[in-house]
Amino acid sequence: MLNAALERLETAVAGLERAASRRLELEQRRGDLETELSLMQDDRARLAVELDGALARLERLEAAADDVSRRVERAMGAVRTVVGAEGQP
Repeated sequence: MLNAALERLETAVAGLERAASRRLELEQRRGDLETELSLMQDDRARLAVELDGALARLERLEAAADDVSRRVERAMGAVRTVVGAEGQP
């Protein structure tokens, strides 16, 4: 009877050890997931800042391109006027 009780106790202790081991593994994975989530949030914030900067640069470049286009059009008009004036007697 004592041997049977000791066997049940050993079985219960082994089950408890397995449960504790599983629990520790789950906690470790959860910690890893939380760390990964934190890193992803940091990356997202960094990428958002970079995107904002890129969009601002794009807007400046578009404005500069529009300005250059207007200046080229004015220059072409002036050249046409000069060429047209030279062609008239």
